[in-house]
Amino acid sequence: MPIPAFRASFPSLSNSHTIPYRAASTDRGRRRFLLGVPALAGALGLAPRSAFAQSWRGEGWSATWGCAPAGPPPAASTTSFSGQTVRMIVRASIGGNRIRVRLTNEMGNAPLTIGAAQVGLRASAQAVVAGSNHPLTFGGRTSVTIQPGSPLLSDPVYFQVAPFADLAISLYFPGTALGTTIHRDAWQTNYVSTSGNFAASSTFTISRSFASWPFLSEVDVDGGAPCVVAIGDSITDGQGSTANQNRRWPDYLARRLQSELGTAGRIGVVNRGIAGNRLLLDDPNALLAGRDVLERFDRDVLATPGIRAVIVAIGINDIVYASGTALGEMRDDLVAGYRQLIARAHARGIAILGATLPPMAGFVYYTAAREAVRQQVNSWLRSANEFDALIDWDGVLRDPSSPARIRPDYNSRDWLHPNDAGYGALANAVPLGELTSMVA
Repeated sequence: MPIPAFRASFPSLSNSHTIPYRAASTDRGRRRFLLGVPALAGALGLAPRSAFAQSWRGEGWSATWGCAPAGPPPAASTTSFSGQTVRMIVRASIGGNRIRVRLTNEMGNAPLTIGAAQVGLRASAQAVVAGSNHPLTFGGRTSVTIQPGSPLLSDPVYFQVAPFADLAISLYFPGTALGTTIHRDAWQTNYVSTSGNFAASSTFTISRSFASWPFLSEVDVDGGAPCVVAIGDSITDGQGSTANQNRRWPDYLARRLQSELGTAGRIGVVNRGIAGNRLLLDDPNALLAGRDVLERFDRDVLATPGIRAVIVAIGINDIVYASGTALGEMRDDLVAGYRQLIARAHARGIAILGATLPPMAGFVYYTAAREAVRQQVNSWLRSANEFDALIDWDGVLRDPSSPARIRPDYNSRDWLHPNDAGYGALANAVPLGELTSMVA
């Protein structure tokens, strides 16, 4: 679907439209968090090889920012960089005293060579605060080649990061790099230099700008904070929100946690939404919509440092892109998919929150048959009590006078995606007390 840019006023987080959620049984929660005890007891009986070898256990890394890589794009629309520096802007959700960056060539089919990499505090546009740039190394090396299909973690850097700091991550490509691994919809302007290595420079001449995140999937900080991952489609990715303002619902949630809970709200929030993404199937003709959630759940959720809980908001694209034949089985297929995610999260001791599917009457793919399936799925979500908590986002967004439609004041003009005010309302509906008890 084409993704237009929209503008809307910044909503007040105090204007809450919270809808009661449904919590699962506390007994099941206790069983879930005890899953790791036998393994831990066995590990304690093993003699450590050395204090140095075990020192990593106390590092306490937690993701402060993340996106979900996808691709490759069609050859005709693949971005390329040659002898240039790319500077990408991301916003931390929590702070720390050390930082590391995860790069990725997971969807690439050729080695990716990075000649230099730096991280600093963004001042404005492509400019970095003077003196804040720090070199990133990889096994002590300042340049590195990432093989196809692989991610790469940088070495830790001592770099004090404040909550909600804008970070500038600069990558210099000495040869030609094709943007085959990319998060398409950043809703954030990023910058490409003219020819040259400007990774360590506070500023550079801009050759062009773009609104994606290539080769970048995560930033971690130290300090042992818990982390919540949001996984879903374009509503989690932020379609319809104001660009360059960090007004996706996970952004609002991160700010709400710290403004309402103070130090207890030091919880990382990572956004793994992808526009066009589905729970059950990939679209081989639209690989920038990402692998389906069942496929990417282990990489994008379970492998996230510090994760304690995941919020799942997925399924509407499975419905709107389904054929008539597939639509008949869609309710049961989605339920089976949700149960897989619940089982896989619980097997790792991770709490999992679900969300009802949003209203869509007026959306270009709306039909009465698809609406019937959406209602069936929401009915199951509300009654089954299988997620650890359920957030009724359908109840948050729907127009009381026309429940199949989104409220006009929350509509970003396409009758599916919220605007900034709608995304703020979604964040306000997340039950903070329940969430913080899950991540504690």
